[in-house]
Amino acid sequence: QVTLRESGGGLAQAGGSLRLSCEASTRTSFNRIMAWFRQNAGKEREFVAGIGWRRDGAEYAESVKGRFTISRDIEKNSVYLQMSSLKLEDTAVYYCAARFGNDDNLYTSGGYYHHWGQGTLVTVSS
Repeated sequence: QVTLRESGGGLAQAGGSLRLSCEASTRTSFNRIMAWFRQNAGKEREFVAGIGWRRDGAEYAESVKGRFTISRDIEKNSVYLQMSSLKLEDTAVYYCAARFGNDDNLYTSGGYYHHWGQGTLVTVSS
């Protein structure tokens, strides 16, 4: 049973910053890709950013490029999402997702991910 535990959500002002964390309960050696998705009320879940475990490089949604940065700490079995220059439209529940295996493609569709966290709410106010 894989558990993804998110933390770091909360309230921020427009233009401000927040950092989300996601810790996996599996062995650190297990290869995977990890991603952040978000969902706002009445909208479909959307891809935000993804990163590989053994490969370098990351993938971002156009709406967050230049403002958000995804990173990983293999020793801590964790992935992070540094969010800066926050906008009102960044308000959403953010979910951490993982896909274990040797496939290093950074998928942007949620259907490729097998494990999900419970979500953490990010609210951006004016």
